[in-house]
This record gives sequence, structure tokens and C-alpha cells, in this order.
Amino acid sequence: MTPLTKHRKKYPGVSHYRDRHGKLRWRYRKVGLTVELGPDYESDLFLRRYQQAVNGTYLPDGAGASRTSPGSIDALVVRFYKLHFPNLAERTRKDYRAVIEPFRAEYGRFPVIGLKRRHVLEMKAEKSATPMQCNKFLKRLSQLMDLAIDLEWRRDNPVKGVERFKSSSSGFHSWSETEIEQFEARHPLGTTAHLAFTLMLFTGASRVDAVQLGPKNLHKGRLAYIRDKTKRNPSGVSVNIPIHPKLQSAISVAPKGFTFLETAHGRQRSPDGLGIAMRKWCDQAGLKNCSSHGLRKAMCRRIAEAGGTAHEIMSVSGHLSLAEAQRYCSEFGRANLADAAFGKLDESLKREQN
Repeated sequence: MTPLTKHRKKYPGVSHYRDRHGKLRWRYRKVGLTVELGPDYESDLFLRRYQQAVNGTYLPDGAGASRTSPGSIDALVVRFYKLHFPNLAERTRKDYRAVIEPFRAEYGRFPVIGLKRRHVLEMKAEKSATPMQCNKFLKRLSQLMDLAIDLEWRRDNPVKGVERFKSSSSGFHSWSETEIEQFEARHPLGTTAHLAFTLMLFTGASRVDAVQLGPKNLHKGRLAYIRDKTKRNPSGVSVNIPIHPKLQSAISVAPKGFTFLETAHGRQRSPDGLGIAMRKWCDQAGLKNCSSHGLRKAMCRRIAEAGGTAHEIMSVSGHLSLAEAQRYCSEFGRANLADAAFGKLDESLKREQN
């Protein structure tokens, strides 16, 4: 075993290199993150930064508190990352940074107390071309200002009461039964496309969860897992559902591996990789409007159309709030409610006639 192999085994992700002065230095690397651990192997700095990197609490370059001015937007963002990121999944952190960092780059040097309502309205106007992204920005900015109040850096939240853009879009397209049949006709049982499609349709799992599912999640005819989005939360959402016969058939003929959707090289497929593959498979089936997330919605739609309650939808999908699941009941369960209403109306009319 080489010295470097020994280091990597003890501290996965760690490697060394020589800087332009020829000095040996250590760093931790994984997709989307590089953390400098310093020149001294297993020093206090090395161990502290390595632990932060592994735990996901290390602040990326430019986010160090020592580089910020007290009371500035910069300093507030640093506090926000330290307080909120430990309980967030890596993909969620990435989404947060994508919204916060551009704002920080432009306004980071300004004091938090200086942000006025008129400034928020001006930012909203500048982002009006992308209303959904603007609404997401306003949500993150409001979170920052709420933290500023908690820290006693200001007394009010200038984002509160700023009206969000209205959107007629209901988000990702939910697959119809015709589209489901069309995909199955193009990608039959035994193909990776059919396995991925069936796994997400009959579990309601998101891409980030679907790529992690495998034989380890099966027990006595049921499939159980904790949603990746909530794993860092002490009360992480647990999903425990029966295995549908169609899913069982797809799993039975699939290659045996640690995960159901692992690559040909025996590695766990990435969520983005699955998304790209699903886009290709949908295009091959002539389904331009369909996506992997739409399968999750299709599962919720089916339950709602079958008369399922919001709580029943939540038990399958693992939604965090009742309001999210209730939307499916409101959108797709109306036909059942209308049928029930007319049934009661007919009974009432018959009683009056009698």
C-alpha cells in the first residue's frame, strides 16, 4: 500500500500536491467542492477543515467570516450558511447558493440595515423577466432578513408584504396514463429505461432518492428509505411502502447490484445522470413534455384520482408539508368530489320527490 493510498483510506477524498514554491500541501476534493487542508498533515487545521468538508459545513472560498465587514450582507450570508446548511442536503445547499451568491456578489459590501423596501421592489422589477426565479430570490432574501432580525441587526423585514409574481404554471408536467403507456411501449421490461421509469412511478421517489435505492431497501415485500432531502434533519421523513407487482417484475429481471440503477461500471448513478438519461428516453418515446419529476407527480395524481387523502399521498411521496400533498387532492381529486356531490344531490332530490 503506497503512502498516498494509506492517506486516502484514512481520510477519503484527501490528496496532496506541491504548490508553485514546491511546498507539499493537502486538500479534500469531491464533486463541486475543494477544501484546502493546509501544509501540515493531521494538524488541528487539517482535521478541523476535513471534518467540516465531510459534514458539509465548510464555507466555500470567499465565504470566510474574516473577510467580511461586521453588519454587512456578506457577514449575514456567512451566518446564514453556518446556521442553516448543516441540516440541508447537498443539492439543496447548491440551490440556495445559486440564488444567494449572485446577490451577495453585487451587494455583499453594503450594510444589512441599509436595505429598504424600495430596494427590494427595484430588485423584483429587474428580475421580472423570470418570475419564478424572482419569487425564489424573494423567498431566500426574506430568510436572510428574518435572520438579521434574530441577530438584532435590524428590526424589520423589508421583504415581508412584497407581492410575489403569480404564475399559471403548476410546475412539472404530470404524466398522463396515455403517456405512461407510450413510454412502456418504447422501453419494454428488461431495459434500464423501463426499470428507472417503473422505480420512480411506483415509489414516487425523486431522482436523488431513486439512484440510491437498492436491495438494501427491500424487506418482506416492502420498500423503505429516508428521503435524502431530510436525512440531515433529526426527524427525517421515512417512506415505507408496499412493492407494486409491476415494480417487482422490473426488479426481478434487472442486473443484481448494490443499487437498482447503478451504471455499467458498477457505480451508483448520479441524480443529474439519471435526469439526462430520462430526457433521452422520453425523447425516444416522443414525450417532449415528460420528465423524471413528472413521474413523482403521476404517482401522487393516481392516488388523488383514486380518492386518496392528502395524508395518504404524504405517506407515499414523503412530502414535508400537508399543503404540498393537498394540492394534488385539489387538482386531481376534483372529479371524484364532483361525482360524490352529484350523488348526494340525486339522493336529496329523490327524498324530496318521495
